[in-house]
Amino acid sequence: MLHVRTNPDNSYHVEPVPVFVPMINLKSLSEEDLFEFIKDNGLPQYRAKQLLHRIYEKNVTGINQISEFSRDLRIKLAGQAWISCLDLVTSEKSRDGTVKYLFELEDGERIESVLIPDGQRLTLCISSQAGCAMGCRFCLTGKSGFRRNLKSYEIIDQVLSVNRFISPYKITNIVFMGMGEPLMNLDNVSKAITIINKHVKISRRRITVSTAGVSPGIIDLAQQAPLVNLAVSLNAPDDKTRSLIMPVNMKYGIDKLIQACRNFPLPSRRRITFEYVLIRNLNDSQQHAEAACRILKGIPSKVNLIPFNPVPGIEFKRPDGSKVLAFQRVLLERRITAIIRKSKGADISAACGQLSGK
Repeated sequence: MLHVRTNPDNSYHVEPVPVFVPMINLKSLSEEDLFEFIKDNGLPQYRAKQLLHRIYEKNVTGINQISEFSRDLRIKLAGQAWISCLDLVTSEKSRDGTVKYLFELEDGERIESVLIPDGQRLTLCISSQAGCAMGCRFCLTGKSGFRRNLKSYEIIDQVLSVNRFISPYKITNIVFMGMGEPLMNLDNVSKAITIINKHVKISRRRITVSTAGVSPGIIDLAQQAPLVNLAVSLNAPDDKTRSLIMPVNMKYGIDKLIQACRNFPLPSRRRITFEYVLIRNLNDSQQHAEAACRILKGIPSKVNLIPFNPVPGIEFKRPDGSKVLAFQRVLLERRITAIIRKSKGADISAACGQLSGK
């Protein structure tokens, strides 16, 4: 771009106007784009491999930390690019060892992630959106409304940030069960899964995507991302009850949801997990259990029974323990694996349905 300036003697002087070139967040680039970035800088391709290794395995937060690069090369690249890192606002640790992290994003939005230790397993529950549009009545996240989708690197950075906090230990399992509906942000979720699997080195068998029941997205997930585990928030076996609890059911009813689950390409000896939040006198009867058995017949599945966690501002109540056991017994008698899950982190509002990013 050129700027023409008139001199006092009415002659003209032409001078260049600086052009602003935005800095590139290297984590926003796909593997292919990162190789292209290296090529555009006249560098050999092995430099891209070094970048990928340093960013995702060694977890560096700045180009100046990449020791394989010369000082001059670090200075050159730092003039063009940067490496993102989430800002930790605060963290809380539960009596049971669960840790909740509150992160702030570049635009001031806040999200929560939850680390759940269980022996040698360290599971991180991550968010895919700021807020949520699903409006499930038992979930606090939906009460804050939907604000925006997370970018792929904001999803990945939750994993990398917590890995830094717990070093020398590392996260072993990932569940997309935090804030938001993953299948409503499928492009960014798929890109994040690909990088987490290939470069953060977490097996796809240890990654689970949970959905409130966005039926078309279930098949799209299998086509766009590495084949990971699928979890479905069922919560009721009939449309009337489920629509009362989960408004998404009015668009994608149980028939569509179950058919999508039947079409999901499960690897051999893998099962779909169906999450069932039990709410007193709403979906916890023996009749509900028997109906759940009928719709799940023929699907390789397991059912996680989750007694509702009381949350201020939500009118539902926790079911009686006897009804929870009776519900489980019906499923077990029909040879459906059914596990009663004890929610962790309830004392720090980190249990199922309690995340709000407050």
